[in-house]
Amino acid sequence: MEKSTIIGLVGGFISIFVGMVIKGAPISSLNNPAAFLIIVGGTIACLFNAFTMEQMSKFPKLFGLLMRGGDEQGKGELVKTFIELSQIARREGILALESRVDSIEDPFFRNGLSMVIDGMDPEFVGDVLDAELAVMEARHAEMRSIFSQAGTYAPTLGVLGAVVGLIAALGNLNDIDKLGHSIAAAFVATILGIFTGYVLWLPFANKLKIKSENEVSHKRMIMEGILSLQAGDSPTQIEAKLMIYIPQSEREALSSKGGE
Repeated sequence: MEKSTIIGLVGGFISIFVGMVIKGAPISSLNNPAAFLIIVGGTIACLFNAFTMEQMSKFPKLFGLLMRGGDEQGKGELVKTFIELSQIARREGILALESRVDSIEDPFFRNGLSMVIDGMDPEFVGDVLDAELAVMEARHAEMRSIFSQAGTYAPTLGVLGAVVGLIAALGNLNDIDKLGHSIAAAFVATILGIFTGYVLWLPFANKLKIKSENEVSHKRMIMEGILSLQAGDSPTQIEAKLMIYIPQSEREALSSKGGE
């Protein structure tokens, strides 16, 4: 589970509720169905106007990605895997790796290694893997744009909700009590719009971007290892190439474990 998402959600809701209490604003004022309809319903309607049904059908899956931690093989373990594969290839030949293909869970890794075992041209293998990465990056950018777009719609709908509320308030000019209540209710929509836009939607889009960049880096590392295997590099050479993708502090930790 992605703990930072949970912490962010809980912290965001606590901040607004505690902040309202400190400011003396009653939390009960948030009980405004009209404001929720305008912000939540309006944002969803905008998204359906902006994206296709196929794209919107993947919306629940994106929430799952935000809540789920990284499930790919750790980079340190990846280095060890490629060193082991390199040792087998140098000892028994590249075809000996065929028995290891089925044990690899990552489809990108499995596909690349299969092409190498089949004896395909190195340039062709590199082009195919590069193209797959480019398509994946484009797909990720398209999906996270759902959240970034929602982050632009919600605050604007908050202004719309406030205007609607003020129109209603103008109808109560002769009743001071109702006027004050109507004005307060008008700004609930603004609160909801800003909160959902800047505490939920836009941060979610940024987190998806970070997750995408991490996945691309991970697959670039796999691609480097596959091409190094095909080139017949030694285990030491492969380790040196792949260590570039690992932060210096983690490299030292891996070296320490290796020494033990």
